[in-house]
Amino acid sequence: MKAVGLTGGIASGKSTVAGLLRDQGVPVIDADRVSREVVAPGSAGLAEIVRAFGPQVLAADGSLDREALGRRVVADAEDRRRLEAITHPRIAAEIGRALDTCAAEGAPVAVVEAALMVETGSFRRYDAVLLVTVSPAVQRARLAARQGWPPGRVEQWLATQLSSAERARRLREAECQGGPAVVLLDNDGDAAQLPTRLRCAWDQVLARLAGAPAQ
Repeated sequence: MKAVGLTGGIASGKSTVAGLLRDQGVPVIDADRVSREVVAPGSAGLAEIVRAFGPQVLAADGSLDREALGRRVVADAEDRRRLEAITHPRIAAEIGRALDTCAAEGAPVAVVEAALMVETGSFRRYDAVLLVTVSPAVQRARLAARQGWPPGRVEQWLATQLSSAERARRLREAECQGGPAVVLLDNDGDAAQLPTRLRCAWDQVLARLAGAPAQ
């Protein structure tokens, strides 16, 4: 089975692309959903987060208050690294198990959707990477409209992630050094055009995979 990483920054449309791929029958593993499962109430992940950050990151029902924790880690790079050290290994293990299940079920290709794939270096685990790109201006406008955030909050979040251009640069550099094949999907345009653009990009992914060694 071949595994494809699907990534892109916040408000890039990555999750919309994931939904379109699911509609085509492609199995998609959502790293964000996995990240919620590994910190669910009663989990070892949540217990470790509480030890690291204190009970103030818990909601009244005992679940993780993701908004409260998000405000903390977006403002403090050290706190963000502490959180990632707790969650990332658990997320990677669960994704690995999910990919094993897809392979056992006979899927020829499976997709892993994850926002910070380039930042963490986890893109190197896959046979190909589909990067959804968006210009900074469109990204800011979408984020402000979707979240209702003021400009300062938007800029805070964008500062925690790489730009589309930097993601593409790092992926291309890794590809030249023997890393996974890279295909870019521009999502600056009208939403109605996205399915057509995705069909073209996905055909490119499949073509690149056809020449890649089996996983």
